[in-house]
Amino acid sequence: MEWITCIREAINFMEKNLLEIKSPEEVADYVHMSGLYLQRGFQIVTGYTLGEYMRNRKLYLAAIELADTSTSVIDIALKYGYETPASFDKAFVRFHGFSPSDVRRNRGKIKSFLMLKVNISVQGGENMQFRIEKKEAIKIVGFQREFSIEDSYEKIPKFWDETTRNYASHLMQGLEPVGDMEKYIASHRVGELGVCIDDRNDGKFDYLIAGYSKEDEVPKEFTVKEIPAGTWAVFDCTMKTLQDTNTSIWKEWLPANEEYELAGKYNIEWYSPEGMPGPDQKCQIWIPVVKK
Repeated sequence: MEWITCIREAINFMEKNLLEIKSPEEVADYVHMSGLYLQRGFQIVTGYTLGEYMRNRKLYLAAIELADTSTSVIDIALKYGYETPASFDKAFVRFHGFSPSDVRRNRGKIKSFLMLKVNISVQGGENMQFRIEKKEAIKIVGFQREFSIEDSYEKIPKFWDETTRNYASHLMQGLEPVGDMEKYIASHRVGELGVCIDDRNDGKFDYLIAGYSKEDEVPKEFTVKEIPAGTWAVFDCTMKTLQDTNTSIWKEWLPANEEYELAGKYNIEWYSPEGMPGPDQKCQIWIPVVKK
């Protein structure tokens, strides 16, 4: 399915099933896409996560119903997915700036949140610098943690900070490794790869701060995974331009590309081992693709 068509179909599905959908993964299943990819692309294109979009739409519609009907607050709360009036009240105040009872008293102005219409003007997508590479299967080893698709942008950088602080403090200072753990990290180049694996089907995905497995004994803190052979679109960037490149991939390159579309459930960022980490560190973003 074309990328922008996929986003539009996701919005239409959410609108038609707003009160029945239990998780963003249901939306991803409907459009036959990895939940990780759909969430990332949707957030970049619209500015909202799938969960935020559905919550905001429900709170807007709930306010309209409060204003236009005599249905009780508790019934409206239950209808829009809140188990108690208290939880509904808290979310309502956070979104609108006043309480549900204020709506009934004609106090406060309802915050509008209408159905999104996705129209993208593609600029530069066909001119982005990338190359298509066929790669053999890669066996990786690294620190693994599961993340929710909803809050991964916030929590993954903290995972990196925590891991480097606890296990690689000397390496991060450009010093020789100290102890068995730092020696293992250095010899297996752990930290050269940041790998997302979305194969759980529960609204979460696994993320690894990874390097390359050598088929040797693996410390208990590490997990070994194999990334299957495949075709990848590879985008060169630096740490300073990493986020802008990522945004351009989803907002420009994918909509404009007439030859390739997303494939697989992996996303990899490669960080050059040369030099110290910083804004000018060379990076790559690897996106699995197939010919259309």
